[in-house]
Parts: sequence; C-alpha cells; structure tokens
Amino acid sequence: MSALSNRINNLSESATIKMAKMGRELAAKGIDVINLSFGEPDFNTPKHVKEAAKKAMDDNYTYYTPVPGYPELRKAVAAKLKNENGLDYDFSQIVVSTGAKQSIANVLFCLVNPGDEVIIPTPYWVSYSEVVKLVEGESVFIDTTVEQDFKITPEQLEAAITPKTKVFLFSSPCNPTGSVYNKAELEGLVKVFEKYPEIYIISDEIYEHINFVDKHESIAQFESVKDRVVIINGWSKAFAMTGWRLGYSASNKEIAAACDKLQGQITSGTSSISQRAGIAAYEGGLETVLEMREAFRKRRDVVYKLMSELDGVKVNLPDGAFYFFPDVTYYFGKSYNGKTINDADELSIYLLEEAHVSTVGGDSFGDKKSIRMSYAASEEKLVEAMARIKAALAKLS
Repeated sequence: MSALSNRINNLSESATIKMAKMGRELAAKGIDVINLSFGEPDFNTPKHVKEAAKKAMDDNYTYYTPVPGYPELRKAVAAKLKNENGLDYDFSQIVVSTGAKQSIANVLFCLVNPGDEVIIPTPYWVSYSEVVKLVEGESVFIDTTVEQDFKITPEQLEAAITPKTKVFLFSSPCNPTGSVYNKAELEGLVKVFEKYPEIYIISDEIYEHINFVDKHESIAQFESVKDRVVIINGWSKAFAMTGWRLGYSASNKEIAAACDKLQGQITSGTSSISQRAGIAAYEGGLETVLEMREAFRKRRDVVYKLMSELDGVKVNLPDGAFYFFPDVTYYFGKSYNGKTINDADELSIYLLEEAHVSTVGGDSFGDKKSIRMSYAASEEKLVEAMARIKAALAKLS
C-alpha cells in the first residue's frame, strides 16, 4: 500500500513537462530533437531587467520580503493596470506570488470548498483541472471546437451553471489555442454572470502582451462584475522571465487578504531579486515586449501557411500567445510500421519518435482531438519542424 496521500496519488503529471522530458531524453542519445512542447519564450530577459537584478543584489535586497510583495512592486502593478488596461486597483489588492501558477492556486484554495464546481472552457491549460482536484472542487467543462475558434458562447456558459457553481476559470489569450476574446464576446459572458452574483471569475491574462489584435480586453473592465473578477498575470511571457518565477493576482480586498494569509503559511514572499527585476520591467516600458510580439507574429504566419498545407489537419489562425492547436482526427486509425494512431496523445508520441519533433497531445488540455505546438522557436527550426511533421504524417495510411 502506498504511503502517499490520495491527494498526490490522484494528481496527474504535467503533460507539457512530461513531453519536454521525453524530448530531452532523446536528445541525450544524440538525436536532433526540435522542441515545440514547452510554453516558454526563446528570448532573453531584457538587459535593463537583468541589470536591475544585479543592482538589487549589490544593494542587499537579499532579505525576506513582505508576503504579498514589495509595496513598490505592487504599486507598479497597480499603475500598469491603470495605464494599460484602464482598471483601478489599490496596491493592497495585488498579491505577488512565485509565478502565475501559484497565484491561480492561491485563489482557488481561498474560494473553493469541497464539492464546489469550477467551470472551465476546453481546451484549457493543463494545471487548471489539477489544481481544482487539489482543492477538492469539481471541474465542469464546456467543450469548444476549432470551428468556433475555441471560444464559448453565452448560451454554453449559462447551460453549464448549477447551484454548485462557484468559479469560472479561463484564459485570454488562451493557452493552448491562442484564441482571444474580444470586448463584445466578453460582454456577452458578463450578461450571464450578472444573473449569478455568487460566481467568481478567474481571468488568466498571462499572455496579455502576446496579442495580435487591436488591444487586450480584460473582463474586469465591466463594472457589474469587476468585484468578482480575479486577474492573474505576471512577467514570464511578456518579458521572457519564466525562470524568475514572478506572477500576481489582482482582486477585491477580501480575496487579496485571504491569498496573503494562505501564502504566508506556504511560501511567504517570493524572491527579493525577482521582485526588484519586476519593478524595472514594468517601469522600463514595452519596447522589448513589442519587438518580441512582432517576432512571434511573423513566426505564427510562417507556421500557419505550412500547417495549412498538411493533409487533413484543421487549424485556425490564433490571435495571441504562441501556440497552434490543430485538430488531427484525420490521422486516427492510420498506421505506420505496425503502430496505429488511436488518439492525439499517440500522434504526439509518434511525431516525437518518427519526426523527432516534440509536441503535446491534447488530452491533458481537455481535448482528445488536437495537439499543441508551440512556435516559441527560431523560424529556421520551425520550418524544419514542419517539414519533418509533414513527412512523418505522409507515412501514415
């Protein structure tokens, strides 16, 4: 009998981390693997941010920090929300955490009781449903398709609500699809939420700045629901700061105080050096962010053209993030070398073994029909990866 708790035994391994690990294992054998499985910008942290971190060490910012973050950093976040998004938050409503993933966990632990339902549109980021498991909530999924650009309708939302619904959790721009809700689409969802004042909304906006439409729209802009919205954001994607582990939540004061209380018993304040770097990132402007966004836009267009040439693959043009999430059901039931592809996860493994391109099967994202492909790689590698995938798919019959 296992000594481990049911809680950990019921938890699934992160599929993105698992595929990246399998890719590294092949690479260690001398195989040239192109990794399109990880959600990480392939750019370096901006120079002025790194310089701020070096200065922080020289200035002895090496002691414990306030649990919710340095006041200067939280004020910088509040200023960002005001200047970029037109949203009014006091710095006391900001809680800085060790990455946006912890921010999401904090909020779910503070809001969800055992048996409470959390509505999650599919496809969704792999950790959403797993954290709901940890807090003993129940995930309720709303399925979408590539034909509807992987976005839910107000009718779908209302049909999913029950007396047990406590939280609605979604991302825009979305990981894994790159879909972005516009203002009119968010307003349609808000009209539903206005009927159910007991439901809280967690809006994961970590890909805010990797957005190829006019501007980012936050559901928190609607005053009728703003007090029930918790914004999740951070520095990892926009400023290529994944390893710095820095994220935050912005919420009403009751939720913020609860997250502060919880975090104080788990991790306390996040890295002092990362926080000083975060201040520099937010105060240093968006020049490097916009340069990176344009590079991603160019890569997206290159990959979309090549992906559109793949037989049987259904794909939409994503408006944000740096992923494609193509429907690959055309290849289910096809075989090569005695191996039959039964689902998207098996196709992902096939592409790794046959094409030496690492992707992620869609099952852990809540969609068994699709695979996730990141284009956070050089254009040269992306073109080579698509050529390998095309050749490998052509072998299936």
